[in-house]
Amino acid sequence: MEKTPQNKSNHRRTDPAYHFFLLPAVLLFLVWSVIHLVRHPGHVPMVFVGLAIILMVMSAKLRSYPLKVQDRVIRLEEQLRLSRLLPEALRVRISELTESQLIALRFASDAEVPGLVERALNERLDRKQIKAAIQNWRPDYWRV
Repeated sequence: MEKTPQNKSNHRRTDPAYHFFLLPAVLLFLVWSVIHLVRHPGHVPMVFVGLAIILMVMSAKLRSYPLKVQDRVIRLEEQLRLSRLLPEALRVRISELTESQLIALRFASDAEVPGLVERALNERLDRKQIKAAIQNWRPDYWRV
């Protein structure tokens, strides 16, 4: 587990191999390829630019697919959690919560959830507003 307690200001995670190696390397390759194409026009430099663009798209997808899967799992976990914690009047409204609201609510303590869900539904709070309203942060150290 993490040494620093998680809160609203430090809950975002980075993957050093992805954010500080792969993305900069692919971006550098793209820049180099474009410069090479401008200085030495031809088929081979065009292939390098094409490969660099393909690598950029693959890098973005490499990151986005697991995050989307995690969002789906979080949505399911939160729907189960809310069905356990909410009074009947709010339980029937769980389906009205957006994916973004459900993902943000995972950081709220069990005691805060009913009030925050009611506010999120009535005031249409977005992810940032929900996170800002949380008083007792429930950490999520499993996020990729």
